[in-house]
Amino acid sequence: MAGERPTTSERATLDPFDALAGDVPPRDQRDLMERPFFSLAKVKRVTPILYQARDTQVQVYAVPEHDMATIWDADVLIWAASQILAAQDRGLQTSRFFRFTPYQLLIAIGRATGNREYQLLKGALTRLQSTVIRTTIRHGEHWRRQQFSWIKEWEELTTCSGRCEGMEFVLPEWFYQGVLDRPLGLAIDPAYFALSGGGIERWLYRVARKHAGRQQDGWRFELRHLHAKSASLARFSDFALDIRGIVTRQPLPGYRLALERHDGRELILMRPDRSTAPVDKLCNSSAAIGTSGATGVGISRASISGLRAHKLPLTHSPHAESGAPKDSKSDSKFFVVGETSRAGKLRRGSARRRERTP
Repeated sequence: MAGERPTTSERATLDPFDALAGDVPPRDQRDLMERPFFSLAKVKRVTPILYQARDTQVQVYAVPEHDMATIWDADVLIWAASQILAAQDRGLQTSRFFRFTPYQLLIAIGRATGNREYQLLKGALTRLQSTVIRTTIRHGEHWRRQQFSWIKEWEELTTCSGRCEGMEFVLPEWFYQGVLDRPLGLAIDPAYFALSGGGIERWLYRVARKHAGRQQDGWRFELRHLHAKSASLARFSDFALDIRGIVTRQPLPGYRLALERHDGRELILMRPDRSTAPVDKLCNSSAAIGTSGATGVGISRASISGLRAHKLPLTHSPHAESGAPKDSKSDSKFFVVGETSRAGKLRRGSARRRERTP
């Protein structure tokens, strides 16, 4: 019922973190840049991602009612990571329990602030909450698989007229601890949020930023290895065509791309653009930053008129710049599940078009 709070809400036991106002340099999280955690298409994807590279496993499941979280939805997590690290830079206390205004988040990730964008934000939060992840990344001394959703719970505070005055969400411990492990944080170019060539283009920037960094010689990937790494549902031929188109357009901020052929293999070279300043310098800003001024939803107080709770039932129970060789080869095992037709054959013909949807 609207206005009721889950009795198991973590917000009753966590101190809230009021998101910082002002310009906060964007920083991503290396684990999310390295592995396929998100759908690269805006259209519905319910086919799970089942990925394994050596001892690392990533499994991502979607609730059919809400679909899998997309790489556009991941902007919310980039914003949250940026907020946490900026607060740490200023000696402020942080928490998994975020309090913020939709306007603040949307502006930070380069979105408009009208009603349509507000509704899209709520859709993103719903997908982030309903998508279930299982992974062995950062499993500690003793092997174990962790399961979580990108957002554990979220709520909005609205007036009687329907105006949203504030939002709250709780991040999972796995993501929060990964952000607090500062070597896992990596500055990204704010122009990332303006990339409009589709999910593969956005994903490719994160791969370039993670692997090539500011290395003069850059980083090479065999296209077939890159295809497996993306967990894309597109056929390899369509995926390669998209990559060639991106190389032609050169849209990635801070990087230059080139295609090479070696021993019958097609590779992409990602090299930092020396004409641009390193984005790391953006994180050294000492500009004064306040707090968002979001209205508290009031978890420990009396219910507030107009509060709408969102707690979804889940049907699944399902560090520095990398020092690896600069030519990444397909020496790892990858398992990526694709959609199947009634005849049991992979049905991927339309995936390329979908993953290029702006």
